[in-house]
Amino acid sequence: FSAKFKNTFLFILFGSVLVFILNIFRIALLTLGLYNYPEYEEFLHNIVFPIVIYGVVFVLWIVWVIKFSAYAKRTN
Repeated sequence: FSAKFKNTFLFILFGSVLVFILNIFRIALLTLGLYNYPEYEEFLHNIVFPIVIYGVVFVLWIVWVIKFSAYAKRTN
């Protein structure tokens, strides 16, 4: 799914920053959740937040394939 280096680099940079910011929010929400609902620690830490993080990474991958990759340019 490679494309031009500039597009690839910018998308990696954008995706990394997005995941970093999302991770900061995840830590803050996890802290609040564990403070208020300590009985849901396993559920929040092991199920909810990994689904959110992996979901965003999956959506970024789909956007890359459909909009920015060399594959997207061949199908248009």
